[in-house]
Amino acid sequence: MPISPGFRPARTHAALGGEFFDVVEAARFPQHILRHREQRWAARVGLDGLSDAEWIAHFGRLEPLPGSFEQPLALRYHGHQFRHYNPDLGDGRGFLFAQMHDLEDGRLLDFGTKGSGQTPWSRTADGRLTLKGGVREILATRLLEALGVNTSKSFSLIETGEDLQRNDEPSPTRSAVLVRLSHSHIRIGTFQRFAYLGDAAAISALLAHAVRHYIPEATAEAEPERAALFFAEVCRRVARMGAQWMAAGFVHGVLNTDNINITGESFDYGPWRFLPTYDPKFTAAYFDYGSLYAFGRQPETLLWNLARLGGCLLPLAGETDLKARLEESLHGFGGLVQAEFARCVLWRLGLKPIEAERDAALSGLFFTALLESEAPFERAFFDWRGGRIRDYPHAAWAPVRAALAGYERAAGDHPHFEGPGPATLLIEEVEALWAPIAESDDWGAFHAKLAQIEMARLAYRGGADT
Repeated sequence: MPISPGFRPARTHAALGGEFFDVVEAARFPQHILRHREQRWAARVGLDGLSDAEWIAHFGRLEPLPGSFEQPLALRYHGHQFRHYNPDLGDGRGFLFAQMHDLEDGRLLDFGTKGSGQTPWSRTADGRLTLKGGVREILATRLLEALGVNTSKSFSLIETGEDLQRNDEPSPTRSAVLVRLSHSHIRIGTFQRFAYLGDAAAISALLAHAVRHYIPEATAEAEPERAALFFAEVCRRVARMGAQWMAAGFVHGVLNTDNINITGESFDYGPWRFLPTYDPKFTAAYFDYGSLYAFGRQPETLLWNLARLGGCLLPLAGETDLKARLEESLHGFGGLVQAEFARCVLWRLGLKPIEAERDAALSGLFFTALLESEAPFERAFFDWRGGRIRDYPHAAWAPVRAALAGYERAAGDHPHFEGPGPATLLIEEVEALWAPIAESDDWGAFHAKLAQIEMARLAYRGGADT
């Protein structure tokens, strides 16, 4: 049975109207070689029964999924890129291909593409994705999910048989089309576009759409109240995402406003990195010359981006105190990040929370020890899992040992944490995984790494396949 009878397609985004997107066509590729299919998440949307040929038809040739869009939609948005406003953005090498509902929790989900061809927003680019870029995105999303980050899923990767020229990797290089599964592609930059155009009616329509389909916590009759509740919830979700990145030692690399969506789901991975050791100044993107998006500056950057979203909502204020409500949410952002960070660190350490102040102190001591001892970031979480007292000789670990007194394991041991070491994806490892693919089309190391990451995912969840 190719498509499950439970598959619940949608075309919700189309109801917003043509001001929000451009109807486009997918590129035609000379070749289609299936390199990755995310079977676990395919089951969540009712597409796990597709044959490889059917999979390629939908996610390589991009033939419509029944009940969703007949033609893809290239989404329109603006954004601040490294804090410089750019009104010429939009889906330049991707589009919204289909929508459907998660069969487990009912959420509205998107299939968004990367490398699917040129659109009206491509400017001078070719609209393509390198195979290496697709491989890197799969690795990033898999490990982030394992480490507890709310992230998009790399649903499909199909090699497409073209030679691409790039200035940041040896060329010609191989091409691919990636399909991403996400909980919304509505960005801060989507709101910014209509604020730039002075279109308050479109902002109002976008807010109503977002609340109805993604942020039900903001349901309210009066629009200013709806805007205030919406903004508060987006701040909460983005704070949680930022805290998850910090606890995972992850550097996104390009935190432009068009890369932050309203659901607080991490997505769109370019020059990402994981920390080798804790270093607040560690920067992922080689072109981030001022280290604007360094690891330690990520919460600050998210707050700056949220302030841009708040400004877009001000035309909806009427005679109310909406501005004060929005500022209140911004002022509370730091506290939200700190609380979520403590929760994430305890989750990673496999410990039951005790009390907010004490939990925050433990998380702070752990990161102080990471900084002062220069211990390998991921190895330290692995070694201290479950409150195990390790013989780390640096004096900074003594307060951690003392702070662990009284904490209980949140779950029993898992074989992964008794194994040789954690699942990691430092830049050298990523390059080593790519080398045999580039040289001899050998995908063995890549699949072995995915298997290791899957073991870590199950271990962090106590063995439950969720």
